Amino acid sequence: MKVSGNLSFFFILADNYIIMVLGIDIGGTTTKIAGFRKARICGVISVQADDPVTSASGALGKFTDEFSLKLRDIETIAVTGVGADSIGKELFGIPVRRVPEFTAIGHGGLFLAGLKKAVVISMGTGTAIVLADGNEIRHLGGSGIGGGTLIGLSRYILNSTDFQNIVDLAAKGNLGNVDLNIRDISQVEMGNIPFSATASNFGKHSDKASQADLALGLINLVCQSIGMMGVFSSREEKADEIVLTGKLVKLPQAVKIFNRLGKVFGKKFIIPDYAEYCTAVGSAYSISLVGDRACL
Repeated sequence: MKVSGNLSFFFILADNYIIMVLGIDIGGTTTKIAGFRKARICGVISVQADDPVTSASGALGKFTDEFSLKLRDIETIAVTGVGADSIGKELFGIPVRRVPEFTAIGHGGLFLAGLKKAVVISMGTGTAIVLADGNEIRHLGGSGIGGGTLIGLSRYILNSTDFQNIVDLAAKGNLGNVDLNIRDISQVEMGNIPFSATASNFGKHSDKASQADLALGLINLVCQSIGMMGVFSSREEKADEIVLTGKLVKLPQAVKIFNRLGKVFGKKFIIPDYAEYCTAVGSAYSISLVGDRACL
């Protein structure tokens, strides 16, 4: 597992004001925004709102307030995500450009990880997987397994939908009380698969499993499922690096889970700084450096 180094925030002055592109990723409940200039990130924020226009407007206002900017400092706004089509051609008088979400995911993943080619996985409510090879971005597929799965199953199993509560609970868990591993079913290792590898998620059926064990089992189930999709995709596309982005990278257990998968299958999982803002960063990058062909 590789976690990239820090990207510094900065602003460039031109004629007494700042010129930058803003990338806005409008999701179902969360909108993320990233300021971008000359291949550098200027700042990132996120806001919660159900309505796309309200969310984008609120994100823009919060960003300008937090970083002491004026609207004239923003040259263009690049919008992407499920709510992008709800935004007009301008937002507070600033021109708006639309970037396909998969394009933003791919460009953002490569930029944040400092790579030329990689499989980029966006772990949101569900999961999207793209191949990013220079300027060529191709959607490989995805899955309904993602953050929504974790929260939904936690509601039914743990009676909790609070992300931090699930994380804290899982920190006390023991997977040995929930999952079957190879050691439980075989006396010899199977090929390159170690005894500690999972044979069956939630296959232990133990009455000893606590709420903490179940929480850790849920996180492990979701992360392993996504990780294996990344492994299969990278094999097919002959890409050794897999860049992980989206909210699930904030799971402290994720690093350990993906690190284990990487060692077993010979792949490098990378969680770059600002991975949660990858799609917003990628939308701004697409129009500021790649050019008009990346946009709709």
